[in-house]
Amino acid sequence: MPSNIVACLSEPVPYLDLSALPRELDGELERTVARVAASGWYLLGPELEAFEQDFASYCGARHCVGVGSGMSAIELALLAGGIGPGDEVIVPAYTWIATWLAVTRTGATPVPVDADAATYNIDPNLIPAAITERTAAIVPVHLRGEPADMDAVTAIAADAGLLVVEDAAQAHGARHRGRRVGSIGEAGAFSFYPTKNLGCLGDGGAVVTDDEALAERVRLLRNYGMRNRYEIETAGVNSRLAEIQAAVLRLLLPRLDEWNGARASLAALYTSRLGSSDSISMPAVPSWADPVWHLFTINHPNRDAVANALAEQEIGTLVHYPLLPHQTPPYEEEWPRGSLPVAEALATSTLSLPLYPQLEAAVCERVAEAVLATVGPAASA
Repeated sequence: MPSNIVACLSEPVPYLDLSALPRELDGELERTVARVAASGWYLLGPELEAFEQDFASYCGARHCVGVGSGMSAIELALLAGGIGPGDEVIVPAYTWIATWLAVTRTGATPVPVDADAATYNIDPNLIPAAITERTAAIVPVHLRGEPADMDAVTAIAADAGLLVVEDAAQAHGARHRGRRVGSIGEAGAFSFYPTKNLGCLGDGGAVVTDDEALAERVRLLRNYGMRNRYEIETAGVNSRLAEIQAAVLRLLLPRLDEWNGARASLAALYTSRLGSSDSISMPAVPSWADPVWHLFTINHPNRDAVANALAEQEIGTLVHYPLLPHQTPPYEEEWPRGSLPVAEALATSTLSLPLYPQLEAAVCERVAEAVLATVGPAASA
């Protein structure tokens, strides 16, 4: 066995190694940052404009507007779509709190819908019962990089006259029936946080849309509500994707599909190896979904014990998410524990394993073997 493989089988396995990216790029990242720094143009310049064109084309959308974060992308897309105080917005119960907070920031009220037990995404069968006369929008989340059931969501939205803003923060490049997510609803919101499939060197986000008026409204809102210097047209915010971040994203975007392919190969390895255990379950992937595996998640009734056992072997894991939005102070009074049972069960039993494009397959095998050794063999037939 080659010495480098032997070494990787004995070294600690981090949940995520962000330092692997600059090593792979071999100086390109540093040269890109230096080029923008030397230009003297740091906000709302040519790098951002070029990235917006590139990312819109990649997503199959007409417009892209770079903003300061993924949460801001959701908020500004909703505001640009006319959502505000007095409105209700349907959101998944099982998601990161940013989805809910973005709705709250608009003045609207998030209304959670429980997760589908098979896919962990929002259960479209439960959406109609959550719609009231105040409902104005739906924000489906493509959790872990797996597309939500957009056929069902958009059909419900069309019948009820609702805006659809896709939270695609974890799903850069994922496809729903061959179509890139983020381009299916009226708008799609992306995050470029460093851990994402397409991440920059800090916070960043974007709104993609085919609606020119909505895109122009987001551009206005992201820069104080100002179209021309000192000419304030509306109460906007300061939420701009910096030139350095846009340049980094332009550098990385051509590699995204290759990296997503690497993630898919590792996910297939995990699925094949861990599928032999009777005590582990994994989210189902519908035939129409082409996920990009931002996370690889397993479900086990003794999740914390599994995580602790892996930690003892220096294998990193994370829990997404131990506390759901409705279990936190901003929302817990309105949505008491027990009101969203599938999501709450997932919060106690899911565990995310190491998965990133530079992870060696041999290391992935080691992680799978460690998991199986911890949970025990499959029951005999």
